[in-house]
Amino acid sequence: MNSKRIRLWDLPTRLFHWSLVLCVAAAVISGQVGGKWIDWHGKIGLAIVGLVAFRLAWGLLGSTYARFAQFFPTPGRIKAYLSGQWRGEGHNPLGALSVFGLLGVLGVQLLTGLVANDDIAFRGPLYDLVGNDWSNRLSGLHHLLANVLIALVVLHVAAIAFYGHVKKKKLLKPMLTGWKDDGEGESATGGGIVALLVALLFAAAAVYGASGAWLPEPPPPPPAAETPSW
Repeated sequence: MNSKRIRLWDLPTRLFHWSLVLCVAAAVISGQVGGKWIDWHGKIGLAIVGLVAFRLAWGLLGSTYARFAQFFPTPGRIKAYLSGQWRGEGHNPLGALSVFGLLGVLGVQLLTGLVANDDIAFRGPLYDLVGNDWSNRLSGLHHLLANVLIALVVLHVAAIAFYGHVKKKKLLKPMLTGWKDDGEGESATGGGIVALLVALLFAAAAVYGASGAWLPEPPPPPPAAETPSW
């Protein structure tokens, strides 16, 4: 097939990608520093909830190469890629495994973080739904998976560098500009304004649910006992 310039990544996908990069970096740093930064860690976590929820919706409603069905790593696709017979645009089957792996670990990190505590002053917005015992257990898992997430991010970056320097395939530029200069498929279609609005509404609903704003207010503390004047 003759190479041509194609529209690969739509603007919402690119904005999601770079926003997630910044938020994950900020979450890792604020979580490692702790102290007064832990409140910011929680706020950044809510932002990541919105981003991941948006990507889940956009994976169904977005343009061609943003849709999960287009790059889902089936055994047949993985086998074809490893044997050098896979042809396609967007995420290759191994890259797709990385994407789904990152989203999966992020999802567990978000769920555990929403109910976690730091044994000092911070409690996740949904802490009251699980209680202290389960919160402590899930806080431990949250800390453990942070290392797994960092490892996956490092592996992801290393793969991009490998493809760029060894295989001479530019993966970074299309995620910046949206265009691929040596494409062999068709330009992406779909993912219009209605789909974008639906995905944004879904993201907003996810952030609202994760914030715990819908939970009833805790009962007020009992009044202090009066001290006899004598």
